[in-house]
Amino acid sequence: MMRRRSAGYRPYGGRKKPWKRALLALLLVCGAVFAALEVYIAANSRTEVTGEPEVMVIFGCKVETWGPSILLQDRLDTALAYLNDHPDITVVVAGGKGDDEHQSEAQCMYEYLTAHGVDGDRITLEDRSRNTWQNICYTLELFRNGTVESTGKILAVSSGFHLARIRLLWNRAWEGTCTLSTLAAPVSHLPSAVQMFFREPLALVKSFVFDR
Repeated sequence: MMRRRSAGYRPYGGRKKPWKRALLALLLVCGAVFAALEVYIAANSRTEVTGEPEVMVIFGCKVETWGPSILLQDRLDTALAYLNDHPDITVVVAGGKGDDEHQSEAQCMYEYLTAHGVDGDRITLEDRSRNTWQNICYTLELFRNGTVESTGKILAVSSGFHLARIRLLWNRAWEGTCTLSTLAAPVSHLPSAVQMFFREPLALVKSFVFDR
């Protein structure tokens, strides 16, 4: 004799609960947004030089006790390759001193560049900033106060993943017409590449909302 099934019996668990459906939808939306941000970052991660830039701005990164970190050295070596072919371009090295750094990123970059043959008189230090937004704002102050000749022909040098955020913030901070070229440094340190793959989309959103 077969037993009667209760009215609430569901052989496969029935429909998903509303909160589970909402959670799944949220995860799908977040995944789509993350993917779109990665595509945007990748699309802006290339070297694009327009015309003849007049000022190169090298964006800082972590300084280790022995000198520039691998990411920072990648940026500096990329800049050096360009400077060797363009000996007249003015250079701004942008980066302050973090709590875990023994010197400012700007000073470290200055020492590295001059040790590799760049004339120190060509280099101006922006050594107050603690993040990308401040890198840009304090660099623009150098233009406004006459420390660096004001120009709208800029070449930004940084890791490829960083360039999308630089473009976003530079265009937000700059008043008037500007030609912003980019020089993309490789990321030769694999753990940093993996870390930045996940970190940079979040940093981009943070900068879009808060850096003003």
